[in-house]
Amino acid sequence: MAFEETSLETEIALDTVKTRAVKGVVMLTGRTFVLSVLSLVATGFLTVFLDPKDFGVFWIVTAIVNFMSYFSDVGLAAALIQKKEKPEDIDLKTTFTVQMGMVVFIVLLLIFTTPIFTKVYHFDFESNLLLYSLGISLFLSSLKTIPSVLIERKIEFEKLVIPQIIETLVYNLVAVILAWKGFGLTSFTIAILLRSITGLVIIYILEPWKPGLAFSKVSFRSLLHYGVPYQANTLLATLKDDGMTAVLGGILGPAGIGLLGWAQKWGQAPLRFFMDHVLKVTFPAFARMQDEKDHLKHSVERSMFFICVLVFPSLVGLIILSPILVNIIPRYGKWEPALIPLALIGINTVFASVTTQLTNLLNAIGKIRTTFKLMVMWTTLTWIFIPFLSIKLGVNGAAIGYALVGASSLVAIFISKKYVDFSLKNTVLRPAIATVIMCTILLVTRYYLPINSTSVWLLIVEGILVYSVSIYILIGASIVTDIKKSYSTFFAKS
Repeated sequence: MAFEETSLETEIALDTVKTRAVKGVVMLTGRTFVLSVLSLVATGFLTVFLDPKDFGVFWIVTAIVNFMSYFSDVGLAAALIQKKEKPEDIDLKTTFTVQMGMVVFIVLLLIFTTPIFTKVYHFDFESNLLLYSLGISLFLSSLKTIPSVLIERKIEFEKLVIPQIIETLVYNLVAVILAWKGFGLTSFTIAILLRSITGLVIIYILEPWKPGLAFSKVSFRSLLHYGVPYQANTLLATLKDDGMTAVLGGILGPAGIGLLGWAQKWGQAPLRFFMDHVLKVTFPAFARMQDEKDHLKHSVERSMFFICVLVFPSLVGLIILSPILVNIIPRYGKWEPALIPLALIGINTVFASVTTQLTNLLNAIGKIRTTFKLMVMWTTLTWIFIPFLSIKLGVNGAAIGYALVGASSLVAIFISKKYVDFSLKNTVLRPAIATVIMCTILLVTRYYLPINSTSVWLLIVEGILVYSVSIYILIGASIVTDIKKSYSTFFAKS
């Protein structure tokens, strides 16, 4: 199989962009449906087999590596995807060279600073092995950057689905089996390494590209124009999320972080399940449409509606069912203290389901400095509220802080409408009303039902039926037309 020396894709037409974008969303959401369920089921098993302290260590270590990994990039990959013109071979190799150099430096830094983390967080040998495995995973992931960029620029996300499927299968199956066998924290260590190696091999098979070292000052400066502000946003996001997790590890301890992490994992599950796939597709699609305002507005509204109509009821249903699940699943009562944080973090998730797509839009149309200002606001609020409330109220205080930060996202909605005048009524309000109707009926029904598995299934079926009827009444037959259109686009040739 011959390797490509340059990116030879032809710049695709707007109609093709829209078709591939719809197909990409349906592909990434539909074909990974079973695997997303698998991930949630695997998380359920892991929370049975492992203690909150194990999860706490895992999230602290992950936060440390994620924070350090920020310094392994200067936003060049995102600049390649957002770039209007077709990237040249020198652009690809310059990005690869710069990123690999920075990754190697970060991995070495991680090794030399391990004694510091061991002392601060009281890590044991297993914790250090997990730290090293994530460092190796960071290095292997950086090798996947250019093939991923080439795929995303062409909006051929069916190619990205395959490594995602296999990586998810490998990671979850290995982690669950090893946790079941009593490997504890080492279950994550082995699963992470196997996932990284598998994904690297597969993506180079699907999108062959011969790695090469080269550097062009002209190319580097051009990409930095977009890349630096983009990476500055990433730094703030890292400080806001992973940096805060590392700080909370010292305030709440591994067990407290384990409970908070459990609440975040399940509270953000609908976002991971539905939104992440949409964001991956719409960023390059919006970038291609940035000069076509009417098409852009229509695409923003459709993608926001798609996210809200699925995330809102999934999140509320999960929160309503969680007290029953904690009581009926064996060895799951240890997570009961995380139920209140789960509901509070759900508030943050509701706002994120709307505003994350809007910041994605701003980045795609080149308003990266506007996004930076929003990230400054969110990061500042995070560091003001969450540590203070954590000290005062523990895990519940941290969750209250996340809810308050989420509510500040109203500012992002106001700013985004200045650039694209999308409709909140059609995209957010109607799914929200249907969700409130579903929530009210489910809460009344839950009050009269016994706490057992049968009640869980009855509530799930009732929730689906009530929400489906409500959304149909509010939206009309157009939602059925959209589903049929997505189905036909999925099976059409790009």
